[in-house]
Amino acid sequence: MTLQRTDFRGADGQLLAARLDRPKGAIRAYALFAHCFTCGKDVFAASRIAQSLTEHGLAVLRFDFTGLGASEGEFANTNFSSNVADLVAAANYLRQHHDAPAVLIGHSLGGAAVLAAAEHVPEARAVVTIAAPSDPSHVVGLFRDHLAQIEAVGEAEVQLAGRPFRIKRQFLLDAAENQLGSKVARLRKALLVMHSPLDATVNIANALEIFTWAKHPKSFVSLDSADHLLSHKSDAVYIANVIAAWSERYLPQTPR
Repeated sequence: MTLQRTDFRGADGQLLAARLDRPKGAIRAYALFAHCFTCGKDVFAASRIAQSLTEHGLAVLRFDFTGLGASEGEFANTNFSSNVADLVAAANYLRQHHDAPAVLIGHSLGGAAVLAAAEHVPEARAVVTIAAPSDPSHVVGLFRDHLAQIEAVGEAEVQLAGRPFRIKRQFLLDAAENQLGSKVARLRKALLVMHSPLDATVNIANALEIFTWAKHPKSFVSLDSADHLLSHKSDAVYIANVIAAWSERYLPQTPR
């Protein structure tokens, strides 16, 4: 595997930091990975899955959403819609400089984002969600104790994973307005839903809802004892191996 550091302009013109994990040999196809809420491209789940996928001939682009990690911008001004727009910008970057992504992969809220972005990436043949909520508003529960303040004064500073983040009322409104049901129903791409029955952050009922909305071809894989953040390397490697095997029939037959 080789790692290429790069960047591209997000939907609002901010410079977004990215990494492209490439296999040593021929590239079978490109994949785009969306990280979990307030995480980043270098979180364990993203890096381990991306690196493992390169062993199967997939090149994987992962990046920091606007306002996170090494990317420019103010997190407080972002929302679910801006994340989706950043994903579309990332797909455009791949299309212009390498090849359009054939596979879209999203973890947690990133999974919901790839479901929403998929219709804007016509070349994508397969979509994978990992521990994804069926409703973007699910993340609001992470700072429910601050909702009254956000509604009253327009914003509040909340602690998420031990770090402070400023959440504005526009974030809540945008999350509530984004409904995924109709988008998933008209996906017209192969869908793989992966979720752990022990996920204490996003209940597995969300996976059932996404799976029910989707038309065939669709598949579900239980992640058994995995936690939400996929903190065990073995779980990330397993996920990568399953994605590689499942997506085989949807990928180009000739290496790039």
